[in-house]
Amino acid sequence: MKEFETAFAKYLGVKHVIGVNSGTDAIALGLKALGLGPGDEVITVSNTATPTVSAIRMTGATPVFVDVQYETHNMDPKLIESAITPKTRAIVPVHLYGLPVDLNKILRIAQNHSIPVIEDVAQAQGARIRKRMVGALGEAGCFSFYPTKNLGAFGDAGAVATNSDRLAERIRALRNYGEESKFKVVMEGVNSRLDEVQAALLHWGLPYVEKWNRRREEIAGIYLEKLRGLPIDLPRKSDSSGTRVWHLFVIKTERRDELRKDLLENGIETMIHYPTPIHLQPAYRFLGYKPGDLPVTTKLSERIVSLPIYPELTYREIALVCATIKTFYGR
Repeated sequence: MKEFETAFAKYLGVKHVIGVNSGTDAIALGLKALGLGPGDEVITVSNTATPTVSAIRMTGATPVFVDVQYETHNMDPKLIESAITPKTRAIVPVHLYGLPVDLNKILRIAQNHSIPVIEDVAQAQGARIRKRMVGALGEAGCFSFYPTKNLGAFGDAGAVATNSDRLAERIRALRNYGEESKFKVVMEGVNSRLDEVQAALLHWGLPYVEKWNRRREEIAGIYLEKLRGLPIDLPRKSDSSGTRVWHLFVIKTERRDELRKDLLENGIETMIHYPTPIHLQPAYRFLGYKPGDLPVTTKLSERIVSLPIYPELTYREIALVCATIKTFYGR
């Protein structure tokens, strides 16, 4: 595990990487290491995978959602100030689908209010902001290495990256029952060590992640070229906020269900990331959100569809996806 932690820290350009059991635990332990607990609030987005919010709730804190930008699907920095209260203890922006959030603006706002920023980098291994890796800019960066990620393990795995010596020390203790040293427990912790087998696989795969990301970029480039001009909204190839990686290729269309059905009939599976925003999920009704809240997030959930994108996708398969979509809209 130590070999991977050292190699990944060098890759990111940070002082510390602490391997943990999952990306969910990475966020939860990062927040716990900052001292968050019941009564505290964490600003984040509803347009994300549930684990982002699960991790916040694992600390006992309350998620406070802000809406996202329609073009980027990412947290809208303009809405953060109005969401800050005396109970706000952290901001968790998500680099969704591999596109960096406008982190520089978020960091300025956070610094003005002395609020730490914990980056959710589960979908953005290798993305950069002004040549610096995402996950290396906030107080901590939290990574998932679930098998489908750009750098994936055989099962659940995660890591926290930070330049803070104190935060790294606390997370190392928290992941190992709260032990400062053998049998000396200094805080309540959990069992969330990164499995050695997963660490070995990640250490093997790390030198290839840039190559895999380039292949994903090549596939995305073909989609962007071949699908141009159709009545769909294509994702941004890049953004002023930073250089993206392609974890997912997500288009927007008002005929989503029809398109998905047609693609499936031609042997092409698609996904929706994510069909129901977290603030409308039954489990989170207690937060008090209702239909009509976060209108951009809701609008996106009704139009988005993820096309196949992974390094092993062949040119023939890419051509089939593009041809099927063109035929669908040409009818």
